[in-house]
Amino acid sequence: MSTRTLVSPAALARPRGRLLHRAALALVLAAFTLAFLGPMYWLVTSGFKDPQEVIRTPPTLAPQTFEPENYARAWEVMDLATLLLNTLYYAFGALAFQLVLDVAAAYSLSRLRPVLGKAVLGMMLATLMIPATVLVVPQYLTVLDVPVVERNLLNTPWAIWLPSVANAFNIFLLKRFFDSIPGELLDAAAMDGATPLRVLWSVVLPVSRPVLGVVSIFAVVGVWKDFLWPMLTLPDPARQTLNVGIYSLSNGVPVNVLIAALTIASLPALIIFLVFQRSIMSGLTAGGIKG
Repeated sequence: MSTRTLVSPAALARPRGRLLHRAALALVLAAFTLAFLGPMYWLVTSGFKDPQEVIRTPPTLAPQTFEPENYARAWEVMDLATLLLNTLYYAFGALAFQLVLDVAAAYSLSRLRPVLGKAVLGMMLATLMIPATVLVVPQYLTVLDVPVVERNLLNTPWAIWLPSVANAFNIFLLKRFFDSIPGELLDAAAMDGATPLRVLWSVVLPVSRPVLGVVSIFAVVGVWKDFLWPMLTLPDPARQTLNVGIYSLSNGVPVNVLIAALTIASLPALIIFLVFQRSIMSGLTAGGIKG
């Protein structure tokens, strides 16, 4: 059975058809490239402009007044080093908790098959239908006075780490990958006397590196780009994340210095994506096909 495509093979075989196809493809790629890279280009170049040129209408495509010291001023005035270290601390702490607890939950649902496991998975997936803003108030009241232990977690890393642990999407992603691991491989380890925990550590985790890399990236970037929750739970300026700290210190700062600070704040997440984009795509599709 032949594969149906938008442009027929007969049209592509003709020189005029190939030319039109390549021109349309180049136009679409150029439009999407401009849509995605245009704001980033404006962000980076605006950090080199003076305040008057930044707010000029229409904007200039290239800086007419080149001021690279704006980035140094942003780093010093807004104390980006402290904010950056705070954000890294929160992000990798959340990553550690997610890897331990989400992997354990996904493995138990996939291989240990507890009673009512499908119902638990269904309820977890149902939480993905709830908008995140709806959960802000109950989560805030919870960290304000944690039930049973009666502790106030505001201005502590636990206010960032605990709500990020139970990530239904990551658990589902890990479970789908664990389901795709051949059962014979796990049965052979069990016949050799390995306990379920040993099977997880020695067999499942080594072959699950692609999906673990994806979960790690999602965990770090999720904390990195979050704004509303850290602003509510970390009112102390010395403990704030990068996004919240820049927002808190934005009053009285020249607009070009503020844009330079925003550029610096966006670079780590962008670098992570560019470096690990292959791992992201391979991890997202790894558990999709069995065989």
